[in-house]
Amino acid sequence: MTSNRPYLLRAIYDWITDNNLTPYILVDAGREGVRVPPQVVKNGQVVLNLAMRAVANLDLGNEWISFQARFSGVSQSILIPLQAVLAVYAQENGQGMMFPAEDGDGEVPPPPGNGGEPAGGTEGGAEDAPPRRGAPHLRVVK
Repeated sequence: MTSNRPYLLRAIYDWITDNNLTPYILVDAGREGVRVPPQVVKNGQVVLNLAMRAVANLDLGNEWISFQARFSGVSQSILIPLQAVLAVYAQENGQGMMFPAEDGDGEVPPPPGNGGEPAGGTEGGAEDAPPRRGAPHLRVVK
């Protein structure tokens, strides 16, 4: 049976955005396959703003979350395996859902669109694709 995590994440994301709130995810940055800029990682975790005004090309897939965002003015391709998502919640009121920890012995599927190359570092095709909107930003929430 497939995991219910991607379905729950998309449902909570839609619920948050339908209520005109800002969807944030909490990610375990130490999990295999997580590709985020190292300067945004705090205590092994990162909080990312997934609002449409903050990201481009958002894909909430069944195995990966991928999007492009600007960090310190530089566009970056972000890849997050769904097993690394710890919570999705509204920034304004904290309502959302925490996900139970999954066993770490499951294999991380190959990242989308790169032929199964390992997802390490923050280098990618971000320079090839210009941002579609003006000045998106992400904030780290403590």
